[in-house]
Amino acid sequence: MNNTRRLYTDLAWLWPLWGDATTEYAQYCQYLTGLIQQYTRRPVASLLNIGCGGGKNVLNLKQHFAVTGIDLSPVMLAQAQSLNPECTFIQADMRTFDLGQTFDAILMDDAISYMTRREDFSAAMRAAYNHLKPGGVMITTPDTTCETFQQNATHSTHASRDGLEVVFIENGYDPDPTDTHYEATILYLIRQHGTLRMETDHWRLGIFPLDTWRHVLTETGFDIHETAYRQEEDQYTVFACIKRAAD
Repeated sequence: MNNTRRLYTDLAWLWPLWGDATTEYAQYCQYLTGLIQQYTRRPVASLLNIGCGGGKNVLNLKQHFAVTGIDLSPVMLAQAQSLNPECTFIQADMRTFDLGQTFDAILMDDAISYMTRREDFSAAMRAAYNHLKPGGVMITTPDTTCETFQQNATHSTHASRDGLEVVFIENGYDPDPTDTHYEATILYLIRQHGTLRMETDHWRLGIFPLDTWRHVLTETGFDIHETAYRQEEDQYTVFACIKRAAD
């Protein structure tokens, strides 16, 4: 399966409709902010959002922190900058970036799903660790793990705005449960003033057991605390990862 990731390139104009920043994202960010305040061992003023996408989390987190965002997609970074003109955004690869500065807190949520090999997964965690101040907290959330993945699970989301209606249909399928990745296929049903246009997208995403998450985070040098975030019928494991103050 070829990776197209059109939602981050030619179909990125649909991204603002997939998940409302002031409701769905706001609730999640409120939960994350509480975790950061609970586990931090230092004052928290700055936050790095790794894989910030179109900046919906940043919109909410900037109410509490001075936020810097990094992402690989220039199209998504442009959206993030437009939504959050007072914040700093940098194009960078989460596995290899070096900003030359450290932060009081870090958020790395669903973008880590694009790490399909353990080597890349570990590299992203090391890069994050190197950008976190001692005593600071990184929050990271698996979208899915080997324990929670459901073969052929299909979800749909509907959104509309100014004569535009979109149905996002997402299907997850793992052709080989012995490896570390699975396939996500997205169908976009786009109606502009009633005229239908259909587009497709294909992503390869990483999937690891929870024990791999625990091992890599601990091996990187974090002290970890596991919590759970519930969104409607779904529940996600959330790791609050503390960089030891002695480092």
